[in-house]
Amino acid sequence: MLKDFFSKKKRYATIPSERAKQDIPEGIMTKCPSCRTIMYTKELKKNLYVCDSCGFHHRMNAFDRIESLLDPGTFVELDKGMTTEDPLSFPTYREKVEADRKKTNLNEAIVTGEGTMNGFPLVIGVMDARFRMGSMGSVVGEKITRAIERAIENKQPFLLFSASGGARMQEGVLSLMQMAKTSAALERLDRVGGLFISVMTHPTTGGVSASFASLGDYNFAEPGALIGFAGRRIIEQTIREELPNDFQTAEFLLKHGQLDRVIPRSEMKDTLTKILDIHHVS
Repeated sequence: MLKDFFSKKKRYATIPSERAKQDIPEGIMTKCPSCRTIMYTKELKKNLYVCDSCGFHHRMNAFDRIESLLDPGTFVELDKGMTTEDPLSFPTYREKVEADRKKTNLNEAIVTGEGTMNGFPLVIGVMDARFRMGSMGSVVGEKITRAIERAIENKQPFLLFSASGGARMQEGVLSLMQMAKTSAALERLDRVGGLFISVMTHPTTGGVSASFASLGDYNFAEPGALIGFAGRRIIEQTIREELPNDFQTAEFLLKHGQLDRVIPRSEMKDTLTKILDIHHVS
């Protein structure tokens, strides 16, 4: 055996052919960006898109998140047909929105609706970063406002999962106005004693983090989520200081009192159910 091992017999590495590569369906495997572990996408989905090896929380699309939280068959979508216009005639904006519609099968960067979670009724909104990076335009602000008004009308809690790059630049000041509109709607919800639970996911930045995402009666976040207003480099250049490595992470914000809790995805439904139970009025 030793003689065979040290022999000069040629050994060859097998390189997959282009045809063999094409035979593997796209999307069947996913590589974790944190630990580089390669896993079956189906298994990752079963684990709520959380890496088994390192606990990294991959992004979830809106309907996967709704499915993971609400009781089967109870979700009813609101304002599904609402679509974006191009108020400023911004170059290529319509084409980009249409491309995102085809890619995501969504009309906008948020899905809103009603349903129950372990029997507790609620109104829910889930932002989807696949659509224009979850940016907040007029339709996103309007759908959130209408969802809040539905919560007021039905005397139900409002649960919102944020994932956004901020205000949508192609709509200019109209997108910035959504910060005030959604915040005013939340003030009306608070005035009637309504409950608002905000959960910030990766990333929640810009005008979204500076408005409705930070106005919850409970402000939660997922592990490792990027949360902040301006970018790290801009802040460092402004204050002329180097920021901590964990700056603008969920854990940093929790440590400095800006979050109530960082909740792993596996514990999210149970935690939210307990809060709904505490505030439930028969």
